Amino acid sequence: MKLVQLVYASRPFGFDQSTLDRILTQSRRCNTRDGLTGALVCRGDIYLQLLEGNADALDATYARIVQDERHLEITRLVYADATERLFPAWSMRSDPARTWMWSQDDVAKGAATQASPESVLGIFQRLAAEPVQPAKLTLI
Repeated sequence: MKLVQLVYASRPFGFDQSTLDRILTQSRRCNTRDGLTGALVCRGDIYLQLLEGNADALDATYARIVQDERHLEITRLVYADATERLFPAWSMRSDPARTWMWSQDDVAKGAATQASPESVLGIFQRLAAEPVQPAKLTLI
């Protein structure tokens, strides 16, 4: 099976802990079923998600995400072959946006859509190397 990584960014609609919990529960259930792994970086102004697995499963999952009313302004940033999974043990890891990531002002100015695929993947490579942080909700 060929491994593919997909990264998208979106603007949350109705972002709160309850919405995030529902997204994570649904993602973990579906991703386990479909053989996908990945991570979701979330903050009140951005969802940045990496999914990894086979292309058919990724395409079907992304099609569902595009139809999900909890996401606005969805943009696919990366779709590329990969040699190994960054999050092999995670049906969906959840982390807050880091201080070393884009600021709220950067996001408002289009940082996600202007970033190169390499820099976007670099965010997840750095995240994969870090220990899991306790979930914190940042409402903006």
